[in-house]
Parts: sequence; structure tokens; C-alpha cells
Amino acid sequence: MAEITYRDAVIRGIAQEMARDNDVVFLGEDVAKAGGVFKATVGLYEQFGPLRVRDTPISEQAILGAAMGAAMTGLKPIAEIMFSDFFAVCFDYIANEFPKSRYMSNGQTKCPLVVRTGNGAGSRFGAQHSQSVENWCMMIPGLKVVAPSTPLDVVGLLAAAVRDPDPVIFLEHKSLYATKGEVPDGEILDTLGTAKIVRPGKDCTIVALALMVSRALVAAETLKSEHGIDCEVIDVRSLVPLDTRTILASVAKTNRLFTVEENPRLCGWGAEIVSIVADEAFYDLDGPPVRITTPHIPLPAADILEDIVLPTPERIVDTIRRSLGS
Repeated sequence: MAEITYRDAVIRGIAQEMARDNDVVFLGEDVAKAGGVFKATVGLYEQFGPLRVRDTPISEQAILGAAMGAAMTGLKPIAEIMFSDFFAVCFDYIANEFPKSRYMSNGQTKCPLVVRTGNGAGSRFGAQHSQSVENWCMMIPGLKVVAPSTPLDVVGLLAAAVRDPDPVIFLEHKSLYATKGEVPDGEILDTLGTAKIVRPGKDCTIVALALMVSRALVAAETLKSEHGIDCEVIDVRSLVPLDTRTILASVAKTNRLFTVEENPRLCGWGAEIVSIVADEAFYDLDGPPVRITTPHIPLPAADILEDIVLPTPERIVDTIRRSLGS
């Protein structure tokens, strides 16, 4: 057991799968000798060589086009798009090409690839480099969408993504790269489509993802110590497939639901979870589900304003306290 950073967990997860399977290849901008713009691929070039770890031109379309061709002809590529915002540049591949290849070929071709990307705000990169785009991806049939919050989940879910026969979007939160967590020795393999209850509780359910998980946990401790409210916190981890059983079982126990998401409010993933709970667990609810989100605006340039628009532990505490009448 060792304590490693989220960043080093990415390196370990990729290395584990490349060492295990010679068909796994890795490509992206500055990922080889430079070790990646976020230093999340350091050492991979030296370990696996230039045939399996390849720098690409600055062309998101070229990266995903090459990855799709490699996947359809027998390899298992991991492709890095440096910032998730750049999905907009290559969205035809993400929305129209590799998610549909197996369906349009009547199952004759597979497209087992992983698209890794730096996602999310809080690192002062501005409105075009700080978006959370998980809602862009989860609406597309044929894609699986994963967003780990801890180093352990990074390794295990990345392994599951690489071994999956379908395309997976793997969203790494940029503001988590320096955070640390314990990761066991040896091979680690997790399961896509599974949420985790990271804090048991009885008074309300908080559903969060990526950076918002740690903020929800801080808020839950404050609510318990200062207001006597015992919150259950669920780390969604995987938006597609979505672990509705864990969420619905928690709501059946606590009878209240709060979602905490970094996305702009309109069409965020929390709205889908609220809709599912309303459909399948309406009579378990003692009050309306509440979404805690960013406003529907581009992220501000000013540091202090960026911090204000993102959900904070303080806003989570205040929203839940007021909603529960405490």
C-alpha cells in the first residue's frame, strides 16, 4: 500500500494496462518525452518505447481518427485530448463515429478505445479550458462515461475502461491531479457502472462526482458537527452506465436527495438523476430533490469569481440546512 497522487495514479493505470497487453497503445499531444502537459504520462515513453507511446500533431481530429482506426483494426488505444473543452473540435468522432461503429456495422466491428482528458475548473485556465463536459458525453448513445475522484479509482476504473469492448470517455479532474490517496500494490481492476457510498448517513443523500465528492464530504462533516444532520455521500464515479440501484436505495433510506455538480445548471447530469428518482422513488421522498450546480454562465476569468460560481462546501451546507429546515 502506498500513498500516491491522482496524477501518478494515471501513470500507474496506463502502465499497468500497457504492461499487461501489448495491444494497448497510447497517443496524444506531448505525451511521450515531455510526459504530458499535466505530467500525467511521465515515464511511459521510456518504459514502452516510441512505437506504443506516440506524440501527435496539434489536431484533436487526427488524434481521435487515428485512435478509431487503430481500435477497429485490433489495437486498444488510449487517446489523450489535453483539455476536455477541445472535444468541441473533434465532436464528430465523439458523437457520430466511434460510438456508432459497432451498431452501424451490425456488430462486425468493435471500437475498444479510451479517450482520456483533463476536465473541470478551479485551476485558473479560463472559460475555454475549464469546462466540465460530462453532460456533453453522457447524452450520446454508445459511449461510456467515467469520472474518478480518488487515485485508487483512477487506477481501477482506467483498467476497466481499457478492457471494455466499447469506447469510454475518461474524465480526469485537473484540480485533483495533486491530491493524494492510498493505492494497494499489485494489479487493480474496478467495475464500470458502480457508484460508491463514501460516507454513510441517514438524514439525506448527497450525490456528487469528481472534485465535488471531496467538497460534499467536507460539507457533510460540517452538517453533522454543527447542525446534527447526518448525510450519506455517494460518489457516482460512472455516469454511463449509471448505478441507479445504489442511488435509489440510499434515497429510500434517507428520503431526501441533493445533487452536487460542477456543470452549468441547464441539462446537467444531476437533472437526469433527479428525473430517475422522481420516476422510481417518488413516494420515498419527503421533499423535492435539490440540485446544487454552477450558474448557466461561462466560467469567469477572475479567480475570486471562478471560486464563487463553483459549488463550495459552504454553499452545500447552507442549501441542505435551509432545505431541511435546520
